[in-house]
This record gives sequence, C-alpha cells and structure tokens, in this order.
Amino acid sequence: MLADKVVDCHVLVIGSGGAGVRATIEASQYGDTVLISKTIVGKGGCTTMAEGGYNAVLRDEDSCGVHFEDTLKGGAYLNDPELVNILVKEAPLRVNDLITWGAVFDFTENDEIAQRPFGGQRFPRTCYAGDRTGHEMITTLVERLDSSNVTLLQEYTVIDLLKSGESVIGAMALDEKGNLVLLKADSTILATGGGTKVYDISTNSSSGTGDGFAIGYRAGAELIDMEMIQFHPTGAVFPYDARGRLVTEAVRGEGGTLLNNLGERFMKRYDPERMELSTRDVVARAIATEIQGGRGTKNGGVYLDVTHLPHEQIETKLPVMLEQFLKFGVDIRKQPMEVAPTAHHIMGGLRITPECRTTLSGLFACGEVAGGVHGANRLGGNALADTQVFGKRAGEFAGKSKKRIKNVDDDQISQKLEHLDTFLKGSENPARVRTQLQQAMWRGAGIFRNATDLNKTLEIINNLSLANVRAESFGNLAECCIVRNMCLTASLICRSALIRQESRGAHVRVDIHQTHDAQHSPFNHTFISPSRKGIEKNRGLT
Repeated sequence: MLADKVVDCHVLVIGSGGAGVRATIEASQYGDTVLISKTIVGKGGCTTMAEGGYNAVLRDEDSCGVHFEDTLKGGAYLNDPELVNILVKEAPLRVNDLITWGAVFDFTENDEIAQRPFGGQRFPRTCYAGDRTGHEMITTLVERLDSSNVTLLQEYTVIDLLKSGESVIGAMALDEKGNLVLLKADSTILATGGGTKVYDISTNSSSGTGDGFAIGYRAGAELIDMEMIQFHPTGAVFPYDARGRLVTEAVRGEGGTLLNNLGERFMKRYDPERMELSTRDVVARAIATEIQGGRGTKNGGVYLDVTHLPHEQIETKLPVMLEQFLKFGVDIRKQPMEVAPTAHHIMGGLRITPECRTTLSGLFACGEVAGGVHGANRLGGNALADTQVFGKRAGEFAGKSKKRIKNVDDDQISQKLEHLDTFLKGSENPARVRTQLQQAMWRGAGIFRNATDLNKTLEIINNLSLANVRAESFGNLAECCIVRNMCLTASLICRSALIRQESRGAHVRVDIHQTHDAQHSPFNHTFISPSRKGIEKNRGLT
C-alpha cells in the first residue's frame, strides 16, 4: 500500500459540525465509527457559530402542517416535500434528545421551551439559548460523543473519496504533517458543512470552503440547486476585518427595526405585512436595493436599531450581539448597528434520499452539504434542526448498511500522490488565488445576477483552477487542495446559476423577464455532475 497509514472502519463520518457529530453518535451504535475533521471537533464549522435558534413545533396553536407550508413557501417551492415533511415531524424529537443529553435552552415561566419569532413563519417556533444556541448544541453533542466508542481524527483534511467501481469505500486524507492516510469504510457520510468562504464577505468560519461539494462532485455524485446561495440580510460592515460577521436574525425577532439613512423603516416598501420578519431573500434584496439607491450609511450598510427595547431584554436575549458590538465601539442599547448582506448558506448540495443516500453507492450526506431540504431560500432556524434530523438519519442508515469487501486500487493512490507532488513544484501562492476567487465571486455571482457577469466570473474561476499553486512544505499540501476545492465549488455555483433561467428565491437573474411566480414555475431542481447537467421540469405544470 502506498499510503503512510490505513484505517479500516464500518462508518466514516467526514465533518465535525452539528450534523457530523450527530451522525457519528448514531452510527457508533452499529459498529466501529471514525469521525475525521480538518478542525478540532466542536471548534470549527457553522454550528458553533449559529446564534438564532432551532425550529420545532412545540405548541398546540402551531402544527407540523403549518411549519411544512411555511418552509415550502419560504423555499420558493423548490424544496423536496418529502424531506421537508421529515424535517418538521422529527425536529421536536431531536430537540428533546438535546435537552435529555443536557442542553440548556431558555425556558418560559411555565416551564416550556421558550420560542421566538423568526422570518417567514406564522408562529414563534424558534427554540433558543440566548443568542448562543449553536454553541450550546455543539457543546452538548461533543459531551455525548465523548461517552461513545468513536475514533477521532482531528486536523486531518480529506482530499478525495476512495472508490471501487461506482461505489464509495472511504476517503483519502492528509494529516497535519501532510502524510497520506487511507480510510476504508463500509459506509461514508459527508457532513462537511457549507462553502460561502468562496465569497469575499461571508459569515462562515475559515473552514467553510466547500470541500464536501467538490469531493462529492469529483467522485461522480450529483448535486442540485447549487445556484441557491443565501445572503444573510444582516452582517457587520465595520471594522474592515469584521465585515460579514453574522448579526443574528434574533435581533429582528426580538423587535429590531431596519432604517435607511433617511430614518425610514424601509421594509414597508418591500413587505408591509411581515416587515423585518420577512424571509431572508426578501430582506437581503431590500437592504441591497436601499444601499444601491444611495440610502445607505457611510460605511455601506443600513441601520439595525434595538435602542427602543428595554436594556434588560438586550442584555439577556442578545448578549453575544451586545458583546460583539461593544468591541467595535458601539453600544447597541444606545446606538443602532450598521449591517449589510453577507454570504451565509448554500441551500443546494448533494442530492439525497430520505435515508440520506446520495447518487453514489456507499455515500451518505447530511447537513448543509446536502441539497433539497431548504429549496431556494432557507428559513432561519431550520438549519440547526436540519443538522439533528438528518444527522441522526444519516448515522442510522449508514450504520445499518452491510459490511463490504473494500479493495483499494493502488492506481487511485499513485495518481493522487502524483497530483500532490505537483503542488510541491508549483509557483503560485494559494492565498493569492483564494483572494482573487473570493473577489470575483462577490462581484459577479452575488445577490443580483446576469449571464454576462456569471460567464465572466466563470472564466476567471477556470483560469484560477489552472493556477500552479505551490505548497512550501508537506504541511501546506492541504491548503493547496482546499483552494482547488473552492475553485470547483465556485464553478458549480456559477454553472448552475447560468442553467436556471429564472429568478427564484435567493437566485435573482436581473437579465430575465418572467411572468410566472415561484409557486407556478415550470422548473424544478438544477442538477450537475461530471456526467450530466440541466434543469428538471416541474411535473405539476405543463
């Protein structure tokens, strides 16, 4: 064997956010399970950064049927209804798992889990732990993980999947020193999270580089709706190094109002009924329109104001926001925040079944790397629920899979080693390639899109993909692999955006005139793989 180390297991889980850890906990009940992460488990990814909350139907006045309808409407009817049905029915069960395992959510005086209103939802159904909900969840999950018999490989970077014929039988990874490690598995779960770090301004941590989309695609998996990028309406705009940092939707859920530089509460022009609690795509476009119309702040944002709220409410319900802005020199109890849209979430991803199976045998996917749950626009609070509902399902069905003979073809390994060797002989700085990619994506594939800019951006991406990036040492090989993944993920976004000849949810094509609305669109999912690409017709319409 050509690798430096070989690991054999029943289930391999790639990614250590909320979905990956939940999948690992479940899979460990069925056999030897390995969790591999390019960060420290519980420290990377988006779950630990998620502030707002977890959607679950817990009150008699609410219902799973209403949650289902809100999710489909919010997703511009591009969601897979079967996946949405699973999400809304199982989300209450999974939040109870977390509480049983020790998670501390906010409770009401009646000893019920507290719930706040979030955009696009007819009832307050977002459970929360102040504005540290994701951190509370991942802390609880990691503590539960510590009591299971699981092998953790931390600060290992998965660079490709292993295949036998058309089946996935594990993955190839680099350890922190750049040594090649083979991981053979009966079932492999991709739970690698998102990829909006391909944009210049993003809420994602440094690990949100789209690796799962790229390695899944290279292995032959089919992805859907990769054009659907959610720009969170409210990211910080200053100081410069804090651009894009998330300003949670909980601020608006607690009563925060959006104002332009004229002092106008401008959402009345865009959604007079729901105002600041409209869906994220609507609010993001509204803010962008105000800024483009010259009604923004001097720092290129709009104002988000909570100064009319009691200080105690801000201090107890929004403590992270208060602390964050105090570091910026802004006391949100007395001064408004300045915010603007920021790349936040990829709604598309690997096509999955209700059992989280992808189009490749032996490969499962869950969390943000999987498509179909959120359609064209995700409701705030549905992502954390998604991690737990589909993380459990992926772990369960992968764990129940049969053991297989896992013969690794040495040619796969030698080809990968040759590819890695080119990085050691390269000349381009990967950081430069990354920066140029991010800037190109922000300019040409943002909130408002057209074919000319998308094609220009795709040309830049294609050229950057050919850059002969250099690893200064074996320890830098992973960085080169990640930059290549970012280029591929960005390419999938632009290619899919060109395929969808309509405006839908978070995808706005300003160069296309259309007469249909989202509910009556003739189109369904875009799809893209190494062997085919296109767009499905809506079977409900002719």
